[in-house]
Amino acid sequence: MTEKIEREAAVPAELGGSRLDQVAAQLFPEYSRSRLQAWIRQGELCVDGQQCRPRDKVPEGARLCVNAALEQAVGWQAQDIALDVIYEDDSILIVNKPAGLVVHPAAGHADGTLVNALLARAPELAQLPRAGIVHRLDMETSGIMVVARTLTAHHHLVDQLQARTVKREYCAVCIGAMTGGGTVDAPIGRHPRQRKKMAVLAVGGKPAITHYRVARRFGHHTRIAVNLETGRTHQIRVHMAHRHYPLIGDPTYGGRPRIPKGASDVLIDTLRGFRRQALHAQALGLIHPASGETVQFDCPLPEDMLALLAVLEQEDPPLAPDTPLY
Repeated sequence: MTEKIEREAAVPAELGGSRLDQVAAQLFPEYSRSRLQAWIRQGELCVDGQQCRPRDKVPEGARLCVNAALEQAVGWQAQDIALDVIYEDDSILIVNKPAGLVVHPAAGHADGTLVNALLARAPELAQLPRAGIVHRLDMETSGIMVVARTLTAHHHLVDQLQARTVKREYCAVCIGAMTGGGTVDAPIGRHPRQRKKMAVLAVGGKPAITHYRVARRFGHHTRIAVNLETGRTHQIRVHMAHRHYPLIGDPTYGGRPRIPKGASDVLIDTLRGFRRQALHAQALGLIHPASGETVQFDCPLPEDMLALLAVLEQEDPPLAPDTPLY
């Protein structure tokens, strides 16, 4: 089955002068870069009515128009994988993704993903871009996600994400005792040398804004609530490491576990044994695509993070001033 795709968007000031394929990836994030490049080459994604090349620069205010046919993805098979569904209706699915579950099939993860599970529960998702998924969580991040069940809902949710009106709150546990919350407004892009990592870049990064507040301060660690304005790859992990408060269990951006001076055996074992970044998407607020009402969904912390916080509460109490940290 083929779905007709008709989309249009204007190039904002911050993207003016960038490559067409890069701009298209920002304006139409629900489609892969390779698909967008194919549409550009085939003349199905035009700039002000003119066919361009993927590498051509596009000015601020130019209008990108997509008029293409989207065929069902080949190779994405339905699999009977348990799903924790928080809410569902004819327009959306709200799911609680566990840590360790990959969202999309990709190299090294051809199956056993959230997409495979969704196709088993709702086969109609095979006709939608990315099986209805409009945003992602890293494999080792747990928590709440919204999935569109219709093309109308898909477009509606993507528009909300682009307009930054979707409210996303995360719970994270950081290394270091913060004195207060704040905002990180620092562009993120691919690390210049380690291509599997992201980094804060002085030049060439994409706008990224993270707000955070202290929920509970321990002796050497801090539980924070994080709200995103943007949704860059690894954004919270990169921004917190940039502020020198990397997440517990994140070797990519935090290095080896840091053991506080005088830590108990229980605390040492817990910190060394926490094998994924301590990050959970705990709340999601959006405008319902069908009713137009503002709705919010909450997702409780998983057992591993509850256990981590319980140990920190017991074994890492707040310190007296001037106590050495490590």
